[in-house]
Amino acid sequence: MKEPEKESVVQLVDHLFRYQSGKMIAVLTRIFGMHNLEMIEDVVQESFLRAIHTWTFKQVPENPAGWLMQVARNRAIDIIRRQQHFQQYSRELAHELQLETEQTIQQFFSEEEIADSQLRMMFACCHPALKEEDQVALTLKTVSGFGVTEIAHALLTNEAVIQKRLYRAKQFLKDNRIQLDIPVGRHLTNRLNMVYTVLYLLFNEGYKSQHENEVIRKDLCTEAMRLCLILTEHKTGKQPATFALLALMCLQASRFESRINENNEIILLQHQDRSTWNRALIQKGYDYLNLSSQGEVITVYHLESAIAAEHCLAPSFAETNWQRMLMLYDMLLEQKRTALVILNRAVVLTQLNQTSVAIKEILQIENIDQLINTQYIFSAVLGELYFQLGDDHNAGKSLQQALALTHSQAEKKLISGKLEALARTKLN
Repeated sequence: MKEPEKESVVQLVDHLFRYQSGKMIAVLTRIFGMHNLEMIEDVVQESFLRAIHTWTFKQVPENPAGWLMQVARNRAIDIIRRQQHFQQYSRELAHELQLETEQTIQQFFSEEEIADSQLRMMFACCHPALKEEDQVALTLKTVSGFGVTEIAHALLTNEAVIQKRLYRAKQFLKDNRIQLDIPVGRHLTNRLNMVYTVLYLLFNEGYKSQHENEVIRKDLCTEAMRLCLILTEHKTGKQPATFALLALMCLQASRFESRINENNEIILLQHQDRSTWNRALIQKGYDYLNLSSQGEVITVYHLESAIAAEHCLAPSFAETNWQRMLMLYDMLLEQKRTALVILNRAVVLTQLNQTSVAIKEILQIENIDQLINTQYIFSAVLGELYFQLGDDHNAGKSLQQALALTHSQAEKKLISGKLEALARTKLN
């Protein structure tokens, strides 16, 4: 076989790093304990560097991911044999490691155990003592294999901030000897809720990205869906709320291809070609939504996925059951009374010919002046509603403010188009 070009090998290794490093870190952390996380990351990095060196001069193995796991496993065994004090490892393996047998390590590299280790790692990254922003950064780094630069890019901040968050999180886990345990009882419920929050944030950051040149960050959305799928396939995470969250992600992701045109311009829901919606994903969303109905508690994820399902069920935007949508938003407000939910409910009111009421309710949101001055979406929606009412002055003022606040080029194009439409109405 012809020797592979180094560039193609590097591309392959980069791809594998994204999809395999999280698995490797999770398994090795289960073996060595969270307090050795820095060492574990070094072992994983070593494995990928060795892959570049070896595969450049030799044939790429038939199973590259398996090769990497084998290298990491062998390196783990090597480190164990060199160590004298086994208490440095995770509590779970303190006794077994003394046997110094390869079989002890091998059992943690089965597909089932890898998934279990990843779930345990998610629970550790979402420890209640960590700040939410640290949980997100640590999950992206250790479970998802994102680099610091990528995380900073995804979360709209700089690398120094991400490094600080990661250091803070890792130091806490190390100092407090946090174990890769799966919580039980009410502790499991609390931790699951934190995992849901992190996955929800990851998906939304990808789906509604405010990055300058990217409206949809599919990599973040895909990763959130992958991690949520791991939850649904594990006995611990197989909960109604988990199914509801995955249903929401599937239904939202089904509209990826219709939200942006070839010129990277946003296509609003009412103008989207519904024939381009991914019917397979929509069906998966319905299936997961049905599974979520097994419980007795209705969560915010049940309600949000039901709202997404209403959009998918409607043959057209005009034929959407807006009365049912309003009912769902009323139920959602009882559990999640946030400014964004109130804003989205107001948009539903406009479809029921209650635009004046919608504007009034938006203006009554707590701290609305600050939100209008700092978050473009509030000014953008108000601008559209004022435009519908024929209030050209307030429409122009709000749209100009939204234009100044957004960093997204696609959003700027959309808002500029509305301002141009407003200008044309003034001329007529």
